[in-house]
Amino acid sequence: MSFIELKNVSKSFGQGDTATHVLKNISLSVNEGEFLVVLGFSGTGKTTLINLIAGLELPDRGEVLFKGAPVTGPGPDRGLVFQSYALMPWLTVEGNIALAAEAVHRKKTKQERADIVANCIQMVGLGHAVDRRPSELSGGMRQRVAVARALAMQPEVLLMDEPLSALDALTRANVASEIEAIWEADRRTAILITNDVDEALVLADRIVCLNPDGTLGETFKVDLARPRDRSAMNEDPQVMRLRAAVTSYLMDVGIQGKAEETRRLPDVTPRHAMPKAYADASAAQGFADDRYLQFSQLHKIYPTPKGPLTVVEDFNLTMKKGEFISLIGHSGCGKSTVLTMTAGLNAISKGAIKLDGIHVEGADPERAVVFQSPNLFPWLTAKENVAIGVDKVYPKATQAERQEVVEYYLERVGLADSMDKPASDMSNGMRQRVGIARAFALSPKLLLLDEPFGMLDSLTRWELQEVLMEVWSRTNVTAVCVTHDVDEAILLADRVVMMTNGPRATIGKITEVNLPRPRTRKALLDHPDYYHYRQEVLDFLQEYEHGAHKKDAA
Repeated sequence: MSFIELKNVSKSFGQGDTATHVLKNISLSVNEGEFLVVLGFSGTGKTTLINLIAGLELPDRGEVLFKGAPVTGPGPDRGLVFQSYALMPWLTVEGNIALAAEAVHRKKTKQERADIVANCIQMVGLGHAVDRRPSELSGGMRQRVAVARALAMQPEVLLMDEPLSALDALTRANVASEIEAIWEADRRTAILITNDVDEALVLADRIVCLNPDGTLGETFKVDLARPRDRSAMNEDPQVMRLRAAVTSYLMDVGIQGKAEETRRLPDVTPRHAMPKAYADASAAQGFADDRYLQFSQLHKIYPTPKGPLTVVEDFNLTMKKGEFISLIGHSGCGKSTVLTMTAGLNAISKGAIKLDGIHVEGADPERAVVFQSPNLFPWLTAKENVAIGVDKVYPKATQAERQEVVEYYLERVGLADSMDKPASDMSNGMRQRVGIARAFALSPKLLLLDEPFGMLDSLTRWELQEVLMEVWSRTNVTAVCVTHDVDEAILLADRVVMMTNGPRATIGKITEVNLPRPRTRKALLDHPDYYHYRQEVLDFLQEYEHGAHKKDAA
């Protein structure tokens, strides 16, 4: 008998023609002690699936069984960890965990409950923080409290609904390793919802995929020895094959096909295009090619009550015209500071930045920026949001030509059918597409991307990375992308520039990425050199993990 079983389960929300069919005929068995990971894009019904197992939702058709009995509601035998921490802000770490123990174990003595709480605190490595309140904890620590609270119920099944998605990449990896260690200690049944393939490979005995139409997709057995070390796994041939297989399946079923090209870009000149005489002079000096963008002894220094704080120092880099650079490093290393100085949004303390032979001073449409949040006007449509910049950049173009520019780039990012939709009605992924279209529509000399996909789930990031690469390949605009995602850095870049820890951060290493273009994630996973580049960047980040090599403030 299966420990957990779903038999032909379907779930819809709404009624009649307006009903949304989320899950369709799901049949799935989970064995006792198994660690199952459910992967899928946003909107595929992952959360609905785990809510059905938890008893927070009931199926429209079919049945959910736990140890052979129908699930009719929630119970302490199924501990749930949500995406958000939902901690009581006025209680300490110990107090938040004790709430669960007191609610579930009322028949136990006060000392027995205290022992359960203390054991759970030790399991998640928070013995040093028992008296801290949530406001005094990092995101990773708050999520560990949520895990400990679920464990304090001593559930037979641990259910986790994207518990790490709000964390940065490094913290996410560390907490995932801690979850594996906790699970390894007593092998209780665990089900994790995630959109991160690497996370699934570290944790799962078995991966099941949910398709965008709400049906159950392919299943992958993860027959890897435990405990699993991320660094060692990177160049393991078995992991490579499995990672490629899972990635290829998800991309095949989940990523929309590229839009059919129906529009052409009009022959219009942006106002920041150089006069011919200046362009010839610039080319003669070599600025138009090998020294198109130059960072020379760049510093950023902030005044503080304790004296000046040097955040970035001696940042020296030269880029060719049409080159794509990824800038990567741990939080606080000054990546975004370099980018905002390049955009002209942050004053340069010392040194210089030259674009096409001219010093960067202040913001200008010739340097288009795509931020983590695209900052759209919510009451305007996609078309109207993109048109704001286009109208200013092409002063000599006709209104019809400007409209053609707007519609061309919105089509290229997959929004041909959503141009007239207000930004307020769009998903995060759609809004970011508008931001990308707006940046390219400015026909900039330099494209600056500040963690443009950082707020999106992993699989939506994959999709928009492909969109970005497809549009970039048409323009070959010089580009700098700040990211914390190693795979994203390699996929996009001609060179990956790695920064040391701050303060006084600078360039620590540069890796040339000699992989053929145009690039797709599937093609990269099949390339023999891809994992070598990946390991090179991972080794650098691991060397600087947890603030290693950190310099004192100037």
